Amino acid sequence: MSERELFTTINKCVNELDFVSARKYMEENIELLNRHKHRLQHNAQELFEFVANRDLNSEMLNRKELNIIQAINEYAANFNIRGFKLLVKERGALLSKKDTLTYLNEDAKALLESMNALSV
Repeated sequence: MSERELFTTINKCVNELDFVSARKYMEENIELLNRHKHRLQHNAQELFEFVANRDLNSEMLNRKELNIIQAINEYAANFNIRGFKLLVKERGALLSKKDTLTYLNEDAKALLESMNALSV
């Protein structure tokens, strides 16, 4: 896969909320992405920062992140797909944290799994 295809694929995965695939591409090409991360879209850059600094991000979730997870759970429980997608779209890095999974309800987990945004 060429560099151009890689960046296009990663940006597309993030836009489609397929964070699992995007993370795998990022992990496989971390050196290249480190040099050219400006070619990633904003959301993809945030996810890449999380992937690149994963060891540093092993801390607990802060209050703001817990509030976002609570909102995700509420949208999922009420089956408000539009609000759910809007909220999740900007939160790829948060959804990639290990601690996030423990705070998500079953409805949110099921929706995120069906969108390939989460691998349970």
